[in-house]
Amino acid sequence: MNTRTLGRTGIELTTLGFGSTGLGNLYQAQTEEGAMATVHAAYDTGTRYFDTAPLYGFGLAEHRMGAALRRIPSDIILSTKAGWRLHRRGAADGPGSAADSLFDHPAPFVPRIDYSYDGIMRSVEDSLQRLGRDRIDILLLHDCDRRNHGESGYHERFGEVMRGGYRALHALREQGVARAIGAGLNEWQACQDFAQAGDFDCFLLAGRYTLLDQSAADSLLPLCIKRGIGIILGGPYNSGILATGAVAGAMYDYAPASAEIMQKTQAIADICARHAVPLRAAALQYPLSHPAITTVIPGARTVAEVAENLELFTHKIPDALWQELTHAGLLAAA
Repeated sequence: MNTRTLGRTGIELTTLGFGSTGLGNLYQAQTEEGAMATVHAAYDTGTRYFDTAPLYGFGLAEHRMGAALRRIPSDIILSTKAGWRLHRRGAADGPGSAADSLFDHPAPFVPRIDYSYDGIMRSVEDSLQRLGRDRIDILLLHDCDRRNHGESGYHERFGEVMRGGYRALHALREQGVARAIGAGLNEWQACQDFAQAGDFDCFLLAGRYTLLDQSAADSLLPLCIKRGIGIILGGPYNSGILATGAVAGAMYDYAPASAEIMQKTQAIADICARHAVPLRAAALQYPLSHPAITTVIPGARTVAEVAENLELFTHKIPDALWQELTHAGLLAAA
């Protein structure tokens, strides 16, 4: 499988990576055996970049990822995240948070944001133990954006990061515990704020350079090229609809898709069909058309989905498809 270098880090990532939200039982639970087999299948296809996070299944994804990776050669690149710390669920901690609603039968912990210096250090130590490793290749600050904290809350949390969490990330990089540091976010604006405020190597940007949303293209991506900051593109299916198509119950950015998004998705799918290209193939390959983007990491919860992702990723797409999408106003002209 082809590789690209992540910004200025020197870290080589396979252009198709593995996102582990499914290992954390996103939307539906899976068995331990199924989780192990899925990771091993991804490795067998040539994938060597795997991403995870404490939030996914409240520790479950990291536990499963660590167990699976211990059974394969060590020639992989692994990223995890820090910022959500996990606490034992007490009697006063009933379900009801947004995160609770995403994961089916997660581990019995409660995630709480902690961007302090000590909070990040403890989060990383816990992750290393779950993963069974003494260091991490790429360490990403998790979810410090407006989507998670609101406008006023975001600015408060951003300040907390730069006063504490950022210093922890920087120290861990200097100590060799992490080879590269960055942030995993759902908004390009927050990525740009961090790029301008500190020395970050990369960003994992979810869903903001896809067939449905190219909002990162005008400002963030040119800045990242200029500064040698690598982009890992998560959420190429925008959490569902670009995989399922505009069907009843389709999800967009972890919520039911609006009528406008459904209509746009159907228009894209119709053009794809005219060129005999599956919508999922176009969605998976499109982000890599931008030179700032190093890899794309779709999720997979089964061996069959891993195989399908590889088939879609290698499906030949004619230039005429991209041209028609652009002429129709469905893709940014750039």
